[in-house]
Amino acid sequence: MMSEQAVILLVEDEVQIRRFVRAALEHEGHRVLESGTLKEGAVQFHGMKPQLVILDLGLPDGDGIVFIRELRAQAEVPVLVLSARSAEREKICALDAGADDFLTKPFATGELLARVRALLRRNKTDNTTPETLFLFGNVEVDLVHRQVTRGQDIVHLTPIEYRLLCAMLANSGKVLTYRHLLRAVWGNTHVESNHYLRIYVSHLRQKLEDDPAQPRHFLTETGVGYRFQI
Repeated sequence: MMSEQAVILLVEDEVQIRRFVRAALEHEGHRVLESGTLKEGAVQFHGMKPQLVILDLGLPDGDGIVFIRELRAQAEVPVLVLSARSAEREKICALDAGADDFLTKPFATGELLARVRALLRRNKTDNTTPETLFLFGNVEVDLVHRQVTRGQDIVHLTPIEYRLLCAMLANSGKVLTYRHLLRAVWGNTHVESNHYLRIYVSHLRQKLEDDPAQPRHFLTETGVGYRFQI
């Protein structure tokens, strides 16, 4: 079954990769706009208003990081980075600049499409009334009543665990850097305390995952941060 059609802007200078990605996205029913440079991508973006941008970082007329920052100053459209840059600092730099996700080349079609679906779902939610009820696995999170249940049982979360859960739910499908989560939960005084996150994400997995050793929802992005996946 094809997903709901979206207009997706693909900014990539490698022709073979553009063809590969375009074919995969069109098979899902999306409309794809192609650009081989940042300048052309900017024109396409402002002219067509896509629902998602897929962006390479190393382009002939500039660095994609600059493009992300400029885009973020104007719009909240989700950005998925495709790049051969695999160093952790490169991923963190792109995510801190405003990218929503990062996929390292080479990549599998299935993973690309899964991440596209997650970002499009998130974007659709962001443009409607904010969700107050989240369901994943056998867990229900009611933000109005600040209640978390698993099956028929109420799950007791500490205030920090609950704030961390809310921060991840609000950004479902998005890679969140350690710094982003630390700032959201503890404030600016703990932005280097990554060990806090490891402890409290482990607590959430123990309380909310069917198999904490093989988590399906609270996922680690090695060296970068975490992602919540419904």
